[in-house]
Amino acid sequence: MSEDTRDADITETGDAEGLEGLKVMVIDDSKTIRRTAETLLKRHGCQVITATDGFEALAKIAEHRPEIIFVDIMMPRLDGYQTCALIKHNRLFRSTPVIMLSSKDSIFDKARGRIVGSEQYLTKPFTRDDLLGAIRAHVHRD
Repeated sequence: MSEDTRDADITETGDAEGLEGLKVMVIDDSKTIRRTAETLLKRHGCQVITATDGFEALAKIAEHRPEIIFVDIMMPRLDGYQTCALIKHNRLFRSTPVIMLSSKDSIFDKARGRIVGSEQYLTKPFTRDDLLGAIRAHVHRD
């Protein structure tokens, strides 16, 4: 079992190296969450675009074309569910993976995230491995 663990660690490190230049968007009204995610992802070579709410994010998505989007559920004006639904209803961005972020961990919230088209649901506080794991699971670069 310890050999498997070591192999997984080697793979994780190797995969993280392959994130150079990956465009990641983080949408959250919390400056702390945005800054934390941005710092973690930039350490692995990602280009990070941030937005404070869904309205700001929609304009930036069209401009920057991120390869994966992390979106908080609870935001003013346009919440994460509405933002995800709008992204997934746009034919240009339908295939862009959207990962929901929330401090809630209920089955209802997770199901609602799936209904609007999100690929995954991460509970805050998230870790570096949570973010990198979501990217590895949903972004396939050639």
